[in-house]
Formats: sequence, C-alpha cells, structure tokens
Amino acid sequence: MKIKGKVWKYGDDINTDVLFPGKYTYTVTDSKEMAKIALEDLDPEFAKNIQKGDVIVGGTNFGCGSSREQAASCLLYAGVGAVIAKTFARIFFRNCINFGLPALTSAEAVDALEHGESIEIDTEKGEIRCKAGVFSFPPLPKEIVGIFDSGGLIPYTKKQLGLE
Repeated sequence: MKIKGKVWKYGDDINTDVLFPGKYTYTVTDSKEMAKIALEDLDPEFAKNIQKGDVIVGGTNFGCGSSREQAASCLLYAGVGAVIAKTFARIFFRNCINFGLPALTSAEAVDALEHGESIEIDTEKGEIRCKAGVFSFPPLPKEIVGIFDSGGLIPYTKKQLGLE
C-alpha cells in the first residue's frame, strides 16, 4: 500500500479524548459527522483542511486514554492515510489495525518530519520518504497488510472465510 499526503504533526501523549472528544461518545455515530469533529479540541483546523491520504505524526504514547474505537475510526473517516508515532498505546494501535488505518512506528521519522511537509509511505517496503530522507519502519506481517488492503479486520475476515 502506498500513501501520499501532508504531515499533521502533534506531540506526546495525544489521548483518545483529544482524537475524538469524549463528549460525543454516545451522541455522534455517523461516519461523516465523526470526521467533522476529529481532533476538534487539539486542532480546530484539522477536520476542515485534511486531505485524503494526509498523515498524522505523533510522539510517544499516541492514543493513550480510553479504549473507545472512535479515536481510530474518526481519523480514518476524516481521510487520514496513516499515523506515525514513536510509540502507541496498545488498544489504540489495535483499533487502528481493526479499522484498516496503518499505525507505524518510526522514532527517527517522527523526529525528522515537519508539520505540513509532503510525505510518501510504502507499507510493503517499510519506507517513509520525506524531505529529510528515507526512514524505515519494521516490516508489517502479511496478515496486517491484508487487513489494511481489505479496509479493516471485518472485511479481511469475511474475505478469508469466503463470505464476501
């Protein structure tokens, strides 16, 4: 999978309440509405200006906080192509995989990337290309790539079981 877009860079400990404000947890369920409120409290310009394929870059412990799925799904619905961080909170990382949103770990790329710059990611080669150079991330298992290519865990599972 190849992803091209611009970088939206944030810091450490970006929690699930910042990604999808908790006040909407039980009231906003429509994917288009979820996209409109992604990162509302952290960056009010994000949902208005994100373009399909743009990449969120965070520091350590990205996605910490509650286990709510909306933190990952609202980013996908907004058009985010991938999330790159130094480290991820375990449940957020798993939710990204479940929804088919690549969550990639590369501390070196995080340090080199700048907000607003262009980025290219090749998930099969494990490469992040930006103006500072080419950075690697651990190769993804073929099953995870299959989940991303299928658009999430449910479509992938249906495909594997012949239920498409």
